[in-house]
Amino acid sequence: MTAEFEGLVAVVTGGASGIGAAIARRLLASGAQVAALDLHPETAPDGAVPVMVDVADDVSVRAAIAQVATRFGRIDIVVNNAGIGAQGSVEDNSDEEWHGVYDINVVGVVRVTRAALPYLRVSPAASVVNTCSIAATAGLPQRALYSATKGAVLALTRAMAADHLREGVRVNCVNPGTADTPWVARLLDSAPDPEAERAALNARQPHGRLVSPDEVAGAVAYLASPLSGSTTGTSIAVDGGMHDLRLRPVEG
Repeated sequence: MTAEFEGLVAVVTGGASGIGAAIARRLLASGAQVAALDLHPETAPDGAVPVMVDVADDVSVRAAIAQVATRFGRIDIVVNNAGIGAQGSVEDNSDEEWHGVYDINVVGVVRVTRAALPYLRVSPAASVVNTCSIAATAGLPQRALYSATKGAVLALTRAMAADHLREGVRVNCVNPGTADTPWVARLLDSAPDPEAERAALNARQPHGRLVSPDEVAGAVAYLASPLSGSTTGTSIAVDGGMHDLRLRPVEG
């Protein structure tokens, strides 16, 4: 891979597993120095600096960002990937659950970006990439709370892009479809018929399979790259065509 991130320092939240770990590996392979911020950073990819953080706690976030800045002397890229899922319709989640998921999926993005902005403003290649979801743009059953948070992330991405463009900070997001991650694996394991549930998730995406974390990482790398200086305030769907395509059923 090209070393397009050579000399740049990236922070990836949720960087020790799943999509976050794939993003960390992709940025490392392209020359970046990477800090993997996570509640369980001990499983961070080789080459990434593990840093413990709780994105629901502003003190923890500020300490983690300060640790990265002290170690590397700069922060150029922030990937806000940390998040949690939720299932159910509007009837199924308590107020406490709504506040808790919003606190991580939405306000967590705010906390991390806010803490990193002083460093981003002085970077020659500042970029923020938020992990959003197909749930922000398509109505999915039994995902009311999760979808609401990801819709907020999409709107927040655009607002942040407008606020910080003239400070030299680009802000974009990536919208994955259902990805083959440990979280999805746990959902499948808890289903009455895991194989049938996996088949249904595969079929929901027009290309007929789950999205791989590496595919999402590729889109994040494009958005974060200093070669993409004219790309800001936008989202990239990595969903096998789920957002825009309407294929005819396969005839048996």
